[in-house]
Amino acid sequence: MLFKQPGQHFHGPRHGWLKVAFLVLGLSGSAGLTLAAGTPAPAPSAAALALAEVSASVVPASALIKVADGRQLAPGIARIVNRGELVVAMLGVDTPPFFYMRKGELVGLEVDLAKAIAKELKVNVRFDRSARTFNEVVDVVARQEADLGISKLSRTLARAQMISFTDPYLRLNHAFILNRVKFAELARDRPLPVVIRDFKGSIGVIAKSSFSDYASKNFPLSELREFPSWGDVLKALEKGQVMAAYRDEFEIKRILKSDPTASLTLRTVTFKDLEDTLGIAVGIQDPTLLAYVNQFLSEGTEKMTIDKVLKALDR
Repeated sequence: MLFKQPGQHFHGPRHGWLKVAFLVLGLSGSAGLTLAAGTPAPAPSAAALALAEVSASVVPASALIKVADGRQLAPGIARIVNRGELVVAMLGVDTPPFFYMRKGELVGLEVDLAKAIAKELKVNVRFDRSARTFNEVVDVVARQEADLGISKLSRTLARAQMISFTDPYLRLNHAFILNRVKFAELARDRPLPVVIRDFKGSIGVIAKSSFSDYASKNFPLSELREFPSWGDVLKALEKGQVMAAYRDEFEIKRILKSDPTASLTLRTVTFKDLEDTLGIAVGIQDPTLLAYVNQFLSEGTEKMTIDKVLKALDR
């Protein structure tokens, strides 16, 4: 792994089968098969019927829907336009600067992103904040109770089995924040890269989060401990109950940004070869909506970066 710490750098319709059957018969005719006038055509073979069935399932008939203004739209887009609002699932726990309540209003970078997508669709936006965990946000979208999930969602293989993810709109490196005393006991004067590469200490993560999965995969020799919230993870780190807290570089850097004196008891390590990509969750029934949001993200002029996110904390 490559990592660095502050000051240190490391280098279809039922008749669809007939079309296929006719194609098969046409090909046979071109090979020399002729039918006398009045002779009934042979029934399509089992192979032709099977091929037709597969073709119909792979290439369904177009089903555009006409909306009030006369446009012909894909079902997923038409549903939103006809409803007049885009429903976005978002974690119920505030996570500034991505989404949080300020003076009774929901604000944040991802709130702005959701509103921009809704504006492009010419509809209002409604936020569903019933989810208490990031995985529950995915569940809401999978149950088709929301059109999109925009909630600092890490794109993971487990989640991608239930929903589709857009292309990443933010890339963050993985990072540790370490209890200096506990880490010194483990390191025993060994170089930092050696200790981290085969980390055998205890790691605190949010339960049922993407970083719980990442920890098991990337640090199999460690002792994994799960906590209900990030605040609980940090309390355990401060008390020495875990040696490291594991999350994305933004969450790690914001700790030192909010309290520079924390560097006296804590040290950070950023893994430059481990990346956490954030994407928008879209239901598997909405491929056109997925393509639409991807196109929206690609055309955006203001790309989200770690520096912009950290700067947003000062607002």
